[in-house]
Amino acid sequence: MNDETKKKIKEKYEAALQKGERFWPDSIYKDLLVSFALFILLIGLASFIGVHPEPKVDLTDTSYIPRPEWYFLFLFEFLKYFPGNLEWVGAAVIPGILVVALIFLPLYDKNPSRHYSKRKFAVGLMSFIVVGMVFLTIKATLTTPPQEESLVANSIAEKMSLGQDLYSIQCVECHGPDGYGGEVVGVEGLEGTIIKPINSQDEMYTRNDDSLMSIISYGQPNLGMVPFGGAYGGELSSSEIEYIVTFMRYTWDDRAEVPADAVTSAIPALAEGEVPSYEVHISALVKRQCLSCHREGKENNNYLMDTYAGILSGGNSAPNVVAGDMNSNLLQLIQGHELTSSDGTLIHVMPPNGKPIKDEYIDMFIRWVEAGMPETAAEATALSGE
Repeated sequence: MNDETKKKIKEKYEAALQKGERFWPDSIYKDLLVSFALFILLIGLASFIGVHPEPKVDLTDTSYIPRPEWYFLFLFEFLKYFPGNLEWVGAAVIPGILVVALIFLPLYDKNPSRHYSKRKFAVGLMSFIVVGMVFLTIKATLTTPPQEESLVANSIAEKMSLGQDLYSIQCVECHGPDGYGGEVVGVEGLEGTIIKPINSQDEMYTRNDDSLMSIISYGQPNLGMVPFGGAYGGELSSSEIEYIVTFMRYTWDDRAEVPADAVTSAIPALAEGEVPSYEVHISALVKRQCLSCHREGKENNNYLMDTYAGILSGGNSAPNVVAGDMNSNLLQLIQGHELTSSDGTLIHVMPPNGKPIKDEYIDMFIRWVEAGMPETAAEATALSGE
């Protein structure tokens, strides 16, 4: 840039200073443009990236780690340098001093120059503050323990899907996969009592969602139902109980309109000539029909069915199922035949609540065993083409 060009630029600059800039409409116009651009940016971020959803507040969840939003993390980390009785200094005194200093900044900083090279103190101080905020934010992010993953659903369809999985694990043992009721076990004086179906109109029409959630949370000890709410010794959060109730409502209440995108069955149907696989069919079938009993913490002869290997080789009477063997223990039990283990222990039919598995699901198990018990969908597809 030659001297002549510099001179012209300086003249324009001096002329602009003399003329000044009107607040209306000049400054307002620029502010509106920038504000509109930021608004569009926020809309884009919300639409295409979104916000990571969290479950509803659950006062019984002691694993939740409360943290402020990212733009306050620096202050959160700053408080760690003022432990105990000094916390108020970091929370109120020092931030308050900085705010007051900013308010009175025009009174003690009267330097007319706007070039950064002539405002070294102001630029240096602000740079120090910004770098400090960035450093504390990064440190807080790195030192924050990871939050335990929680089941989060926003739509009715998502709640139904998660609720069906939770119902299968927590409720099928007594109520059956279709809510037809079950037998009370382990309660003196009520042994053998049959619980009325919870999928009936009588149950769905007379109980609202809050009533169903209360029953699941508190349990019904007089009927042998233990509490499931986390605050009362159970395993479920309030959100998880809500998902179960949503599944029940939209599955068994004929007044509820099921969303078009809802999956009404957790077990994929088997096409004609299709070979079932553990990955697609059997894992879903086991989750829906068996996991309520055959999981950790239940009396099940150590037969845990939550993995492919567990189904094949788990249990006190292992192996309970053998590829190609139609007399395998598992197939005999689900078809209603009681067996005796090697130590003389009676092995009851599966499921034990008196309601047999549907014929179509028994057929799925049989076809899986006949085909050699393929684990993956690819293996099953290859067998289907033979």
